[in-house]
Amino acid sequence: MAATAECDVVMAATEPELLEDEEAKREAESFKEQGNAYYAKKDYNEAYNYYTKAIDMCPKNASYYGNRAATLMMLGRFREALGDAQQSVRLDDSFVRGHLREGKCHLSLGNAMAACRSFQRALELDHKNAQAQQEFKNANAVMEYEKIAEVDFEKRDFRKVVFCMDRALEFAPACHRFKILKAEWLAMLGRYPEAQFVASDILRMDSTNADALYVRGLCLYYEDCIEKAVQFFVQALRMAPDHEKACLACRNAKALKAKKEDGNKAFKEGNYKLAYELYTEALGIDPNNIKTNAKLYCNRGTVNSKLKKLEDAIEDCTNAVKLDDTYVKAYLRRAQCYMDTEQFEEAVRDYEKVYQTEKTKEHKQLLKNAQLELKKSKRKDYYKILGVDKNASEDEIKKAYRKRALMHHPDRHSGASAEVQKEEEKKFKEVGEAFTILSDPKKKTRYDSGQDLDEEGMNMGDFDANNIFKAFFGGPGGFSFEASGPGNFYFQFG
Repeated sequence: MAATAECDVVMAATEPELLEDEEAKREAESFKEQGNAYYAKKDYNEAYNYYTKAIDMCPKNASYYGNRAATLMMLGRFREALGDAQQSVRLDDSFVRGHLREGKCHLSLGNAMAACRSFQRALELDHKNAQAQQEFKNANAVMEYEKIAEVDFEKRDFRKVVFCMDRALEFAPACHRFKILKAEWLAMLGRYPEAQFVASDILRMDSTNADALYVRGLCLYYEDCIEKAVQFFVQALRMAPDHEKACLACRNAKALKAKKEDGNKAFKEGNYKLAYELYTEALGIDPNNIKTNAKLYCNRGTVNSKLKKLEDAIEDCTNAVKLDDTYVKAYLRRAQCYMDTEQFEEAVRDYEKVYQTEKTKEHKQLLKNAQLELKKSKRKDYYKILGVDKNASEDEIKKAYRKRALMHHPDRHSGASAEVQKEEEKKFKEVGEAFTILSDPKKKTRYDSGQDLDEEGMNMGDFDANNIFKAFFGGPGGFSFEASGPGNFYFQFG
């Protein structure tokens, strides 16, 4: 009798429990239906709330987890969605949609291999499932893009790496790893705003992401904002002390900053040799830092110009503009070196580039000056013909004319070949022409200013070199050249 009573007691206790269980299921189904209604309206937050209520009522129902996973996927919360999808297939391994959602979450997060396993399981359960077939192909495509990107990474073909990451992100939009790779190589390509945007987008979702902090720092580093870059690298290393790339970039940034500053200090102190050595050492730190290296080349070019090594200065400035073709300061420095070496066509070309970039009065004047010197360079150089400096005095010009006129006078070469006589006569005329211009203050001023000498009756085709010679040397009987030995002559006034 005791046993029977005990059994009755047990039976009496289970009946309310069964009733409660059935009630819970009905309530859970009601929550699920409401969740479905909100999902259909694309109100995913409310759908999530009702699916959660359904799970709370019946935590062992696979479809509820599957539905909430689908909602979380629509909200872009793929990591949470993955947990729900995995729970759904743990509760019911034959739940095809659960496996599809698990695979989709893996793929969206960039784990293509795990995604393949989920899609394969879905196909084992339903080999004709078109969605599983397509998603399996997508996962394999992502793995292929990863392999190609690895090869291109080794080749330092940054554009192809970015291309592969773009294609992979079409199937894995929530993969931070792909986004970081893309951002890093966008930075290497000099596409800093795009790289910053990608890194900032990740940091909005995860402010402690060391990779994103590293990329932000990398962009600033390559834009020559080295102090700010170091702050981001240090922050990345706080989040991940073993972050190799951040550690290397931080070390390079600090070394570059120190060497550049030391070089600038040496330059200001007039120690050009030391400045040259420091800028050269800085250039060897990181060949990928285009903007900073462009400035270092320009700085070293300035040092070379101070050391009167103008061709080396030109080469350094050329390297600077190869790295940064918008670097006005390097064009200006090179143009001045071209002017100093009388390469006026090259100087004009550089000043034109500068003026197109920055239309200032100063740049316009520099261009006009170069164009004037180019024009002057295409005329006869009377100073060179007489062998005097452009600042030569009146006496120096006279002495130079005396020497050159006697050297090239036709009578002195009367015994030479016809070819030599013709050449010397030409030089004699040029010497007379040069003296006519440089000995006349008005003509000299016009010549020095680059004005045309044919204006105002200064036609150089009308003068006679012999008359100039006679007028210069004077004497009523003129002069004659006499031989004083083989190849030697002296002149004698009559």
